[in-house]
Amino acid sequence: MKRSRFGARDRLSRDAAELQRLASGLSESGGKLEDAYWEAQLAGVVDELLKNGAEDDINIALDRLFEANPSAHDELADMVESRAETTRLEVDGAAWEILLFAAPILAWSRFSIAACPLPKSTLQTLAVQLGAHVFAAGNKLALADFLFSPDQLPRSFCDTWQLTRELGQAALAGENLTVDSAHLPETNRFLADVRYLIGAIAVPRGGALFRWNEKDGDKEDALREWTRQGGPSLEPLFAGCAWQPLLADAYHAACRNADRGSRPYSVKASIAFLQTTLGLMPDAIRAVIGPCYDRRMEEYRVGLGPKDGDAVYHGIVWPLLGGEDESTDCAGEIEAALREAGVKEVRFLDHHFPMEFCDDCGAPMFPNIDGELVHAEMPEQPSSSSQHLH
Repeated sequence: MKRSRFGARDRLSRDAAELQRLASGLSESGGKLEDAYWEAQLAGVVDELLKNGAEDDINIALDRLFEANPSAHDELADMVESRAETTRLEVDGAAWEILLFAAPILAWSRFSIAACPLPKSTLQTLAVQLGAHVFAAGNKLALADFLFSPDQLPRSFCDTWQLTRELGQAALAGENLTVDSAHLPETNRFLADVRYLIGAIAVPRGGALFRWNEKDGDKEDALREWTRQGGPSLEPLFAGCAWQPLLADAYHAACRNADRGSRPYSVKASIAFLQTTLGLMPDAIRAVIGPCYDRRMEEYRVGLGPKDGDAVYHGIVWPLLGGEDESTDCAGEIEAALREAGVKEVRFLDHHFPMEFCDDCGAPMFPNIDGELVHAEMPEQPSSSSQHLH
């Protein structure tokens, strides 16, 4: 007998409720042995939901726990991310652990930042350099043959789960993954942005994943060698750009690291942009910082202009991430990034600005020295450099 739509809705509700129950149990656990029990139960339910594409159940449980039980929310979020970016595959009776990874690159340019297919020769060289300097010996590696923008990354946990398996199978087969770029969304253009190399490693069960997991390994050495050896292959992809590789890591951790790293990088890029475009030296720039609120504080916005006038030439959005809120010293981080870039006049406004955007173009509005949110306008700027930052 065909199930009614109401029956399907009840089933989804029970799945979300079970996630909440198990995550709450894990958050209240008093020891490692009990942790292992709850983790095994929770992992089983999450795996089944990811396999069935039940994204809504996962998101409903996360949303409800976020307000009702933050500790359980964090446990569930960690589990969902972990199960989406890892799997286990067997080949000829041997078990391999699969990890989806991302290698972010920060970039800025007055022109377009490429998001494009990767030539086969470039892909092979990058895989060799990552294998030699970032990942532990004895692992197998596959890359997706596309340089992704943030808009083109997997849209959901279920999509991430599927990509992990596809890249894991490619790694075990000694191949890279061909991406059908025709179905990827258009990327938004920003002055400063992140690009991602996405891949997977297959690790013999119980083996080291990264170079720094080995006795003679070190994270700083890994990043330095990846930048030095991988740089020549990356450089043609970033023609007309300033760029900076970050260290590859597990997929969700790498994306979070890129989000955090892109904020101070965007500040430096914005100051350099005003200097190269207008000849406005950093010590002639005034930065005005204001907090913006929806139901709670969501981000800081920074208006940049000449310190001898009230115009706002350019703006930066500094979003709050993770557990950051009003009590977090993000304003101090913004000031430090501005002063490191050479800006001497930094003003903080003690306002509760709304999340206001331009009705015509959708660009965010930025605070000026008079405490108003205004549209950033470059004087006599060419249209190609009219992009705002994340």
